[in-house]
Amino acid sequence: MSSLTTDKSGKTVGYNIQWCEDGHRYTIYLGGRWYSKKTAEACKECIDALLYYRRNGIITPDRKVEDWLKSADAHILAKLAKAGLYSLPETPATKTWQEILCLFIEARKDFKPSTLANYRFFQKVLYKTFSPTDCISELTSKDLKKWKESLATEHNPGGVANLLKVMNTVLNWAVEFEWLTKNPMDNVHRERVINREHHRLISMAEYAKLLAACPIQEWRTIVALARIGGVRCPSEIRFLRWGNIHWTENQFLVQSPKTERYAKHHNRAVPLFKELREELERHFDLLKPDDNDFIIQMYQGRKHWVLNGPFNTIAKSAGFEKIAHPFINMRRSRCNEVLDAFGEIKESIWMGHSLRVMKNHYLILTNEDYTKAASFERPMPSPEPLQ
Repeated sequence: MSSLTTDKSGKTVGYNIQWCEDGHRYTIYLGGRWYSKKTAEACKECIDALLYYRRNGIITPDRKVEDWLKSADAHILAKLAKAGLYSLPETPATKTWQEILCLFIEARKDFKPSTLANYRFFQKVLYKTFSPTDCISELTSKDLKKWKESLATEHNPGGVANLLKVMNTVLNWAVEFEWLTKNPMDNVHRERVINREHHRLISMAEYAKLLAACPIQEWRTIVALARIGGVRCPSEIRFLRWGNIHWTENQFLVQSPKTERYAKHHNRAVPLFKELREELERHFDLLKPDDNDFIIQMYQGRKHWVLNGPFNTIAKSAGFEKIAHPFINMRRSRCNEVLDAFGEIKESIWMGHSLRVMKNHYLILTNEDYTKAASFERPMPSPEPLQ
């Protein structure tokens, strides 16, 4: 019989299925990021059955085990095959691009819609150069270097870096399943690109003008949550309920789909900053809602929240030119204010990102920073008297 234990050593909680046979200990690890406890328990039951069949010379498994093996994803079947409990069906020595991408997307059931759209875009770009029927075993580093050069003529450096990253991920996956002996991307240089072209701060004076131009209170609340609360919009704003606002504790709880895959980062507590509290109280007084009601209701029921267009209509009424990436720039503005006032540790915790992400994507040095540094003078110690 096998045993199922919880593995909490990494960033996410996983599951170890272990058993002993012929003096050897076997372990199959199922990462909690991709597999639930229910899946791990079902896998354990299947392993127990397969061990029983092998020890008793039973060749044909029962229907329940057979159906489970048919429904299991490729990663689990590969682990069972490596442990000698399952024979993978014979596959061609190589795969085409179409087969690889279909299998890869099917296996990664944890993809969010935005990530899946990213891979679909990669597929579309890839097929401009490579045919869906091309065998990946024929792919060389030279081919990829030429592809990289062609990408630079149609995409900005950040887009090229993202496409190369996706290519590397897919090819590493193909190596794992032995459809490639080596990843040809290993010999292709991939730059780390951080595009700061549209980074800008939205001052509190601009924030006040934006609030005044908002047509309804819900839009004032959206702007306040993004600019003062530093909440990601729309991914985090759409899940906020009135029950998440803890008035007496001066904080509110944010559910974060972006970081939920990391252990203990599915939500975070954010201070109920004074300016944000004012807008939330005004909003609450207008609605008198229940705790389970969503704070932002006008877009509930929609699969996609498209807010940049309506926001820039408000910005135009406030006298601004079109603001690129307005919600991330409002969040970026609050991140810098919190960093200056409370330090990087509290900024990282309250805004919900790592210090590395903060420094690479949120930190902006302004002219005032350089002016302040230029006028900084450390007190000099008094010279010691001559003996």
